[in-house]
Amino acid sequence: MSANAEPNVVPLCDVLLVLLIIFMVITPTLQKGIDVQLPDTSPDQGGPASNVIVMTLHKNMKVDINHEYHEWEILPDKLEQIYAPRHEKVIFIRAEARVPFVKVLELIDIAKGAGVEVLGIIPEYFEEGEETQIY
Repeated sequence: MSANAEPNVVPLCDVLLVLLIIFMVITPTLQKGIDVQLPDTSPDQGGPASNVIVMTLHKNMKVDINHEYHEWEILPDKLEQIYAPRHEKVIFIRAEARVPFVKVLELIDIAKGAGVEVLGIIPEYFEEGEETQIY
């Protein structure tokens, strides 16, 4: 008899293949992020949308919804009232450049709590008194 001792690698290959399959199945579920919907840029839209809701947070912490000022305490009720009859529950949020981001997150939370399904952030720098057109 020869004393030729070779390790049996077949069970090791089986274990590696099983681990590979497990990682291939688990990896797609581990991807995290948010869904982003880019606006339609087709030229046939015909101007600004009249039914768009824009909530603006100013540097003095006043909030307006389509140029109508509201207190923070009544925002959830006002948004529920606005979105109750609507089928499309879309809102755009813009904030003055010097507003703390925590306040913007509070507005997002209030909007989601009021039933808003799609939320857009208007990423532009604006100062108090400037107007924004939504197309």
